[in-house]
Amino acid sequence: MAKRLSADVDIDATPEQVWEVLTDLAAYPAWNPFILRAEGAVELGRRLTVTMQPVGGRATTLRPRLVEVDVPRQLRWRGTSGMPGLMDAEHAFTLEPRGSGTRLVQQEDFRGVLVPFLAAWLDRSTLPAFVAMNEALKSRAEHAAPHIRG
Repeated sequence: MAKRLSADVDIDATPEQVWEVLTDLAAYPAWNPFILRAEGAVELGRRLTVTMQPVGGRATTLRPRLVEVDVPRQLRWRGTSGMPGLMDAEHAFTLEPRGSGTRLVQQEDFRGVLVPFLAAWLDRSTLPAFVAMNEALKSRAEHAAPHIRG
C-alpha cells in the first residue's frame, strides 16, 4: 500500500531565500518544530541524519539519502524505517515561484507493509507536523532578509 501526505504554504520571499533557510540544517533547532535536528551536506547522494518529531509522537532519528538537490527548486530524500519494505518513504520539498514569492510544497510518499496500519496515525501526527514546519519556515524566510513586496 502507498500513502501520500502533502502540505503547502505561500511564502513572501524568493525561492532563493526560502532555499537558504531550508538548507541551513544547522539552524533547524532554532526554528523547526518537526525536524528538530538535521546534519550532513546538502549534496546529491549524501546521507543526512535527521531527528523528526511528529505531533504527539516520539522523536525518531533517520538516515535518509538525498536523491535530488535542484537549487532552488527541489530537495528530496529517501529513507526506510527499520528493514526495507516495512515502511519506506520519499520526502520532498518543492519550491515554486509564485508572483514575487514562493509556494512551498512539503510532501512524503510512504510505501510498505506497515503503511495500512499506520495511515491514520500519519494523518493525525505527521501531517500536522508538516503544516507546523511550513508555517515556521514561512516566518523565518519572510523575516530573514529584506525583499521587495509587490
